[in-house]
Amino acid sequence: MFDKAKQMYQLQKKAREIKGQLKNTHIEAEDEGVTVVIDGEQNVVKVTLPELTNEKKEDLEKKLEKCFNKAVKKSQQIGADLMKSVMGPDFNLPGM
Repeated sequence: MFDKAKQMYQLQKKAREIKGQLKNTHIEAEDEGVTVVIDGEQNVVKVTLPELTNEKKEDLEKKLEKCFNKAVKKSQQIGADLMKSVMGPDFNLPGM
């Protein structure tokens, strides 16, 4: 039981380290000239729009939605990959 508690403590410590890494990670997603940059905590850092000459508002809104979703998915994958590398193949919690 002590080994599991020690394992949990180590996991929490690594999770805090990963959170720090994610905060400094910027993820960029682009779709049809619209670019969204978020950090690893899924906060929007920057939005870049193309020249808006004859573009309709609805089209722009759809592009933004698509870019935000792409960026969030990328950040989730990065976080999951980092956690997998910390937990390793031997980490096992009963019931999980």
